[in-house]
Amino acid sequence: MIVRKRFGQHFLKDPNTIRRIVEAVSPRPIDHVIEIGPGHGAITDLLSTSRCRLQLVEIDRDLVAELSDRYGAEINILTADALKLDYGSLGNSLRIVGNLPYNISSPLLFKLYGYIEQIQDMVFMLQEEVVDRICATAGTKDYGRLSVMSQYYCSAEKLFKVAPSAFSPKPKVNSAIVKLTPHDHPQYAKDLQCLQEVVTTAFNQRRKTIRNSLKPLLNSEQLASLDIDTNLRPEVLELDEFINCANLLWELRQK
Repeated sequence: MIVRKRFGQHFLKDPNTIRRIVEAVSPRPIDHVIEIGPGHGAITDLLSTSRCRLQLVEIDRDLVAELSDRYGAEINILTADALKLDYGSLGNSLRIVGNLPYNISSPLLFKLYGYIEQIQDMVFMLQEEVVDRICATAGTKDYGRLSVMSQYYCSAEKLFKVAPSAFSPKPKVNSAIVKLTPHDHPQYAKDLQCLQEVVTTAFNQRRKTIRNSLKPLLNSEQLASLDIDTNLRPEVLELDEFINCANLLWELRQK
């Protein structure tokens, strides 16, 4: 088995973990499933038994050749970088699953959020620390930019942990499975760029109070007009409070 470090490859081998991941997806024949980073097809084999419409996204050409030999014309394989792929061209109601390389997980999540209206749900294996940050609630140490922006788009659920022994080669950290389901009735910010700017600015100096961390964007009086205690730190603000800050910023910039 050739492992290419530049692709961050850790191949899943534990049958019980594979089964639990596919059970979390529960694919049906009517589903359009996109598997990112299928590797040697450990998850693919089980997904394919559901007779769902299955597409694979794999960057490693040697693995693409191996998978093509195994599945033939039964499964469409896209030789592509998951970070550069136009997911909008793949259709609607996409169900996305994958054992994601740790080194691309956060940027890939933010890319996929850009296609959220075309996604039904996502089930990913990620570094456990990243899953904890995605699912963190306000007031906890893991709560930050990834938490706020992920929960703006989706409800997030940590399903179960996965030990290093489930992989070959073994990673140096624990992993976990997260399920992300786009909101049925999302809270919309008036301008997404303003929301991203507010959240990023706030957490860039997370040890400072809101009054100080957001000072480049909103002053104390403007924050107070939103009934936000300016002595609080960013990590205690709820999603709707960040949205309110972003909406005020947008309104001020329209004047």
